[in-house]
Amino acid sequence: MQVTVEIYRQEAHSGASHFDTFVREVDPTDQILDVIMEIKDDVDGSLAFRKSCAHGVCGSDAMQINGMNRLACQTLIQDLKSDRIRIEPLKGMKVLRDLIVDMDPFFESLAKVKPYFIPKTTAPAAERKQTIEERARFDDTTKCIMCAACTTSCPSFWSNDNYLGPATLVKAHRFIFDSRDGGDRERLEVLDDRDGLWRCHSIYNCTDACPRDIEITKAIGDLKRYTVAQR
Repeated sequence: MQVTVEIYRQEAHSGASHFDTFVREVDPTDQILDVIMEIKDDVDGSLAFRKSCAHGVCGSDAMQINGMNRLACQTLIQDLKSDRIRIEPLKGMKVLRDLIVDMDPFFESLAKVKPYFIPKTTAPAAERKQTIEERARFDDTTKCIMCAACTTSCPSFWSNDNYLGPATLVKAHRFIFDSRDGGDRERLEVLDDRDGLWRCHSIYNCTDACPRDIEITKAIGDLKRYTVAQR
């Protein structure tokens, strides 16, 4: 089948932007990433984008595809149900070039909630054990691949550079509800703020955008209730 692909282009230095249009013969089961790579290889080697594993694990190829945040490696031509494809960078982040956005502020936000294990006690002789129920409490939020699809789908993030964003809140959830972790107080000091948990208005864009199907809005609700209970 034939598709028309419009790709956002932006010069690195001047910031001038436009869309380039490419007409390509594709198979319905081709990935969007396949199409982008073929355009770069066969038509325009200057096209800039991020990609790595191509298996939906690294999250590096998150972008807007026909107006929705998706991973290019997970999205098939047939998923779009259209012969016109519009590809743009993630919204709300500074564009460095073409489809590449500046991820530094995103990772700086993540660092604020200390997204790593802070043990409650000194290391035991054996592993720190959990029950099945304790593990299930935070199992969903362990699936985050930090692709930023959720955060850049959020209107609160678009309008406020200081908002921590859904991905940061998901990472906080993963550790706060880990029964082995002892850093919840430190994280709550960051979360319990107008630009933290309370900037979320539960519109579910983040949940819809997540390529790993994490129930992000539910996780944020868990954090809100826990924060109030700890006051």
